[in-house]
Amino acid sequence: MFVDEATVALKAGDGGKGCAGFRREKFIPRGGPDGGDGGKGGDVWAVGDENVGDLERYQFTPSISAKDGGKGMGRLKTGASGADAELRVPPGTVIYSAETGAFVAEILKHGERVLLLRGGEGGLGNAHFKSSVNRAPREFTWGGEGEFGEYRLVLKTIADAGLVGFPNAGKSSLTALLTPARPKIGAYPFTTLHVNIGTLAYPDKYEVLKIADIPGLVVGASQNKGLGHKFLRHIERCKVLILLIDMAGSDDRDPRKDYENLLEELSIYSKKLAEKPAIVAANKMDEPSAPNNLKKFLRKYPDLDVIPISCLTEEGIDRLKDEIYVQCKKSFSL
Repeated sequence: MFVDEATVALKAGDGGKGCAGFRREKFIPRGGPDGGDGGKGGDVWAVGDENVGDLERYQFTPSISAKDGGKGMGRLKTGASGADAELRVPPGTVIYSAETGAFVAEILKHGERVLLLRGGEGGLGNAHFKSSVNRAPREFTWGGEGEFGEYRLVLKTIADAGLVGFPNAGKSSLTALLTPARPKIGAYPFTTLHVNIGTLAYPDKYEVLKIADIPGLVVGASQNKGLGHKFLRHIERCKVLILLIDMAGSDDRDPRKDYENLLEELSIYSKKLAEKPAIVAANKMDEPSAPNNLKKFLRKYPDLDVIPISCLTEEGIDRLKDEIYVQCKKSFSL
């Protein structure tokens, strides 16, 4: 199951306590205080990891703690520092405070590290308290407490191109043709219930692009109808959008109206999303009604460059692949 939201409770390590020790050696009966300091508690880091696909692990491990620092020892030995804890998340993860909702950090790259919580400082050993009037102090301090926080993790997928369309437009079938991803395919709406990421390879160019197939939108998705916000956020970072239109149509579906509604939902959700470069693909051209519907569509949108395709016969798929590559490269150069 693809998980793109999770809440975690994090705790940095406490500092180790200082030591109240005294030097005791033969012929040195009053060696004085030699208690060492406690070790620092471990920090908590958020780390980008491209090998992590989603946030599922944090549903089963909702609390993570760094290690406490070791206690100080005699002979002025400082305790060991506590091991850090790492919150490994996929690139594209946004971190918010669960208490206030305030933005905390955003992880965009593999290997990127963000400090979330600091471990407590180690306590002081009694050697620090020696003075001319206190030659044998027994004072020491306990280590500082590590910071604690609860965070909400939200994954916004990072992909080069986002595949967008209304239910049953053929997005999953197209994803299976373009990439090695094998999403569930069915002849009914809402077959896809979570985001699928596939890689579109160009062997002759030695390049690979990532394609995000998001579940079918519905009218009102921009107001979060049908979990619209949950799905639309996954294409916010895409360089190019692929607008897939069911050109076969039906008694209650008009391809022209579908295109208008799709643009409207994107625009209401985010003006920036609506302004992204878009490729319009007219799917199901193998259906008898599709050629006539395409003519009507082009009459209404004569300046629109439409790529007719069929996921059944694979008509236009190569042209679509080429156009995706061209548009993505244009975006990369901006």
